[in-house]
Amino acid sequence: MGLDEKLLNEYWTDIYFLLHYPHKEKVTHQVIRIMQLIEKKETVGIGDVAEYFGISHNTASEHVKRIIEKGFLVKNRDKADERKVILALTTFGQKVLQRNTSLDGEKLKQVLAGMTEEERQHIESAFQLLRERSIDVCSV
Repeated sequence: MGLDEKLLNEYWTDIYFLLHYPHKEKVTHQVIRIMQLIEKKETVGIGDVAEYFGISHNTASEHVKRIIEKGFLVKNRDKADERKVILALTTFGQKVLQRNTSLDGEKLKQVLAGMTEEERQHIESAFQLLRERSIDVCSV
């Protein structure tokens, strides 16, 4: 019996729709994806943003500039090579990213509280396995 990818995606989108945080800021999908890249990779510069999204360096620079103006990112000099600029999320940017990509912790606690310990362990194991296999297949 094979896993139905369409059904798995439906489950995932339903879970996110029901358990996401209320969105407070007006943030585009592109902004969130750039912020995710910066959060997930160890060091990210504008060139990395351009390469990852398949856009020109100038376009990436303009996107980053607008994200900095919103207070979500800062530029820092690379300690190992002062010529390089490294992007980092601000504390505010981290909160905005969490609210736009994570499940609402309180809602999730309520759902998990209605499960048995065995069910919670199954959920955790399934998500951990899916994450590990995703890392194996999709490198950032």
